[in-house]
Amino acid sequence: VRPSTAMWFDRCLSAAARHPSLIARASANLRVHSTMTRSPARGALIVFEGVDRAGKSTQCELLSQHLGHLGYNVELWRFPDRSTAIGSMINSYLTKQSEADDAAMHLLFSANRWEKRAAMLERLNSGTTLIVDRYAHSGVAFTAAKGLPGLDTAWCRAPDVGLPAPDTVFFLDLSPEQAAERGGYGQERYETTDLQKKVRQAFGTLQDPSWVVVDAARSVETVQAEIAEESERILSRCEAGVPLGTLWPSA
Repeated sequence: VRPSTAMWFDRCLSAAARHPSLIARASANLRVHSTMTRSPARGALIVFEGVDRAGKSTQCELLSQHLGHLGYNVELWRFPDRSTAIGSMINSYLTKQSEADDAAMHLLFSANRWEKRAAMLERLNSGTTLIVDRYAHSGVAFTAAKGLPGLDTAWCRAPDVGLPAPDTVFFLDLSPEQAAERGGYGQERYETTDLQKKVRQAFGTLQDPSWVVVDAARSVETVQAEIAEESERILSRCEAGVPLGTLWPSA
C-alpha cells in the first residue's frame, strides 16, 4: 500500500534527523552549483552595428568571452545567417556571384532574420544572452543608403516590425576612411567608401535611447572595457524582469 503524503513527509524528516551530515553536504553542493551559472529571468539581446570593418566581430567575440567568464549562458549570432537556403542566396549576392533587385534583396535579408525569430525567442526566454553581429538596423541602413525611389527608411523598416527588439545596440562609430585601412576591406559588394559614408549617416537616423555610440577608433582593449561595463548593466535590467520589446520601439 502506497504511504500517504503525510507519512512520506514524516519519514523524510526522520531520515534528515538521523543523518544531518547528508543534508549539509547536499546544501553545500547546491551552493557550489549556483555560483557556476547565472540564470536571469531571460537573456539579453545585445546587438552590434556599424560600418564594415568597424570591429564588430572582434568585440562580439570579446564580449561573449567576458560574459561567459561571469557565468552567463551566451551565444554569438551573426546576420545574415549564411547557413540557411535564404542565407546562401544572400551570400551569393554579397560576394558578387549573382545580381538581384534591390527591393527583393532587402526582403530576403529581412526573411533571413524572421526565419531565426523562433530560435531567438526560445534562447532568450530560456535565459541565454544573444550577442548579435548586425541585425535589422543594418538592413535598413544599407538599403536606405542606396537612395533609390520608394526604398526610403519607412519602407525599409516595415518588414522587420515585430521582430525582437535589442536591449541595447552598440554602434561602433568609425569613419569609412579609417575602416578602409583595416584588413580585408573591399572584398564584398557594399565595401566602398562612398556607400559606407551614406550607411553611416543612415544609421544616425535609426538611433534611439537603447543605442550606445562607441568610439571604435580607440584601442580594442579600451572599446572592450566600455562595452563590458554597459553590458553588465543591461543584464542586470533583464534579471530585474524588464520585458523583451519588439521592433520598432519608436515607430
